[in-house]
Amino acid sequence: MIEKEDLGNFRKSYKKGELDILDIENDPIGFFKKWFNTAQDHPEIDEANAMTLSTLGLDDFPKARIVLLKAFTQQGFIFYTNYQSEKGLSIEHHSKVGISFFWPQLERQIIIKGDAKKLSKSISEDYFKSRPKGSQLGAIVSDQSKVITDRSIMEAKLDALSIEYKNKDIQCPDYWGGYIVLPKSIEFWQGRPNRLHDRIRCKFQGEFWNIERLAP
Repeated sequence: MIEKEDLGNFRKSYKKGELDILDIENDPIGFFKKWFNTAQDHPEIDEANAMTLSTLGLDDFPKARIVLLKAFTQQGFIFYTNYQSEKGLSIEHHSKVGISFFWPQLERQIIIKGDAKKLSKSISEDYFKSRPKGSQLGAIVSDQSKVITDRSIMEAKLDALSIEYKNKDIQCPDYWGGYIVLPKSIEFWQGRPNRLHDRIRCKFQGEFWNIERLAP
């Protein structure tokens, strides 16, 4: 029997920054870009674009996993996946999702709620063409989220496809493509001393953003 693991003394003081409503200037996407660029330029952050994607599954349980943000625009946040994967089927079942970024080196996180919509086939194909050939083959080899008996099955399939497509272009599969998360709420969190963190929430009201401070 495992004894209780007491983590009560795991504490740190947050004191690397502060956040004010006026900093956002009624442009949360623009402010996201500022924070993202700071994270991207930080020497101790390897993948600033790593984000947690949370979905509601077909079993009605939420599930969170790390995916990579591949682009963002004034309209939303873009990532790519297998549409037949667990996450893809979950989004088809329930399009409301959460995405979040946590950069402990900056004591910052961003929490986004939004609706996930499929990108056009042409946009997905253009991005697929830009991927390394190994990644393209991986998208074909893996029946993502399906049960397999052994890893060697995938490796053998990859070897065969590598030979087949050695001198041929690889077409984007119909079951693979991108999503854009259209944000309804963007919350910026900056760690502060004494757990009195700064939390600024931006809620989209159809034509404008309502920006408000939340208690930590």
